[in-house]
This record gives sequence, structure tokens and C-alpha cells, in this order.
Amino acid sequence: MAKRMEQEHAAPDVRDRGVSLVEVVVAIVLIGTVVVATINAVSGSIRVSSTSRTAAQLETAIVNAADRVNRAERGCDYTIYAQAAVQTEGWDPSTAAVTHEYYLPAASPTQQGTWQTGSAGAPGCAGTEPTDLLVQRVTINITSPDGSVRRSIQVVKSSV
Repeated sequence: MAKRMEQEHAAPDVRDRGVSLVEVVVAIVLIGTVVVATINAVSGSIRVSSTSRTAAQLETAIVNAADRVNRAERGCDYTIYAQAAVQTEGWDPSTAAVTHEYYLPAASPTQQGTWQTGSAGAPGCAGTEPTDLLVQRVTINITSPDGSVRRSIQVVKSSV
């Protein structure tokens, strides 16, 4: 029994000394590296998800605008249709811009006609209705409210 008591009071084994300050610091650095990498990955994923959602909304708005312009009566200004399409997404109407061109046939059938930029009051547009417009090209440009995504689409309207 005396021998047993000697063993209990003997110097502690090397394995039972605990951890040193260096080991604690190394563990903290390793854990910190993993945490920082995880936070960066999550924040990057959130940014990409937000941009994807905005792009999907913009695609919906631009297809909606193109459909509205395509169904509209011939005219010289289709801005209101594009603005209505972006407003359905809850965006400001100023995020949509529309340019309008119309084709002017040449005087001679052997010559090629020209594209003219059109708006109400421009040559070829009398008031709100174009005069003798056979083909119109409407370009719709929409920019997301934060400016991160931009899309453009052309709609060709023809009465031939």
C-alpha cells in the first residue's frame, strides 16, 4: 500500500501538463482562418444571389416591355410602355429608356432606304401617329435601380 501511495504522489506524467501558450495561439489562428474563409464564402454567395435575383427581375421587365411595345398601336413614342413594365417590378420609371427608329424607303426601288431616329414631331412622325411608316425599330434599355445589371432588346414593328 505504501508503494501505491508513492505512485499517487509522484510527479505528474508529461502528457498531463496541459497546453502551452503557443499551442493555444496556433489553435486560435487556425480557427480564425476557417471562420474568415467561411464568412467570405457566405458574403460572396449573398452578393451573387442578389445580382441573380436583380437580373431575373430585369429580364422579366424587359420581356414585359417588349411585349407591351409589340402589342401597342403604331406610334412614335413607346416610352410609356417600357416605363409601365419597370413599374410592375416596383422600380422607378427612369430606369427604362426607349429609342425609336423608322425605315424610310428610297425614292427609287434600286436604292436602299435609311433608318431615321424618330420621336413625336420628327420627320415621318406627324403628331402621335407616323406617316407612311412601314417598319419601326424600337430599342428598349433597362438598368437595374442599383446600376449593377443592364439589358437591351430591339422590337421590330412592321405593317407589311
